[in-house]
Amino acid sequence: MSTDRQWMERALANASRVRHATSPNPWVGAVVVGKDGAAHDGATEPPGGRHAERVALDAAGSAAAGSTVYTTLEPCSHTGRTGPCADALIEASVARVVVAIADPDSQVAGAGIARLEAAGIDVHVGVGADLAEASLAPYLHHRRTGRPFVLAKLGTSLDGRTAAPDGSSQWITSAEARADAHRLRAESDAILVGAGTVRTDDPSLTVRDWAPPAGTPPAVDPRRIVLGSAPATAKVQPCLAWDGPLDALLEQLGGDGVVQLLIEGGSRVIGDFHRAGLIDRFVVYQAPVLFGGDDAKGLFSGPGAPSIDAVDRGAFVAVDRIGPDVRIEFEPGPS
Repeated sequence: MSTDRQWMERALANASRVRHATSPNPWVGAVVVGKDGAAHDGATEPPGGRHAERVALDAAGSAAAGSTVYTTLEPCSHTGRTGPCADALIEASVARVVVAIADPDSQVAGAGIARLEAAGIDVHVGVGADLAEASLAPYLHHRRTGRPFVLAKLGTSLDGRTAAPDGSSQWITSAEARADAHRLRAESDAILVGAGTVRTDDPSLTVRDWAPPAGTPPAVDPRRIVLGSAPATAKVQPCLAWDGPLDALLEQLGGDGVVQLLIEGGSRVIGDFHRAGLIDRFVVYQAPVLFGGDDAKGLFSGPGAPSIDAVDRGAFVAVDRIGPDVRIEFEPGPS
């Protein structure tokens, strides 16, 4: 018999399939397990659609009565574009609800759990909380701070270089790494580059090289933001050109519902965000390539740590093989 943890892992897998499609709503997964042991899956639909619990309840039908429901985030208790999921669970006469983590959104914040308990439903919170916190990190950050989760993506050689002395850089990393980077774009609400990158590379910043899982909604290109100005004919158009403080930009984007912001360069832009303590996670694709000298361009430009005591000692979140390359996820230490 599957344990609560195993069912929650299945719910988390359901959530991961729609990670690219639900923002600014959280990507939530659910499983309804009937009294006969049959499982019915659900995942949040694009904005305006059903939440994960309702999708799973609809799949279960009458089998939802007396069932146990697993959900990766606390069921909502307010009416938005859809009705409260807590009410749907009560109306379906479920017996038990297992919740990975509470929702910090001010419109929920424990109210969904309280409503279920008031209706006599057995509620258990915390199963798979570590996995759900990791899965929903950008959403949780946005709801707790009002700012987007800032992800910086870099492609580098083994010796930490991003371009040759003549400026050429296509392609250091593999096609597999580039496709994975386009997945990050699809999972982000906005993507940011500097005006220098626009002038040098004229990137389109689309998700053209990544295909979402079968049976899920199509990927959508993120909003484009340029620090500085972009020519009217640049491929990033239409875009938001920004010349103000970085803090103010994050406040504005967070208020506009940008849950995750992806920064793709250049080295000055990433350096400025890093020195300001505004990057929440780095994703570095490292290729089996060596420039073999000190004249190629590095990951950052601008002043760095003046001594070993001042370096940023963070933590590796994950290290994975992507084709011939290695993907390293790194979170900086507290600023």
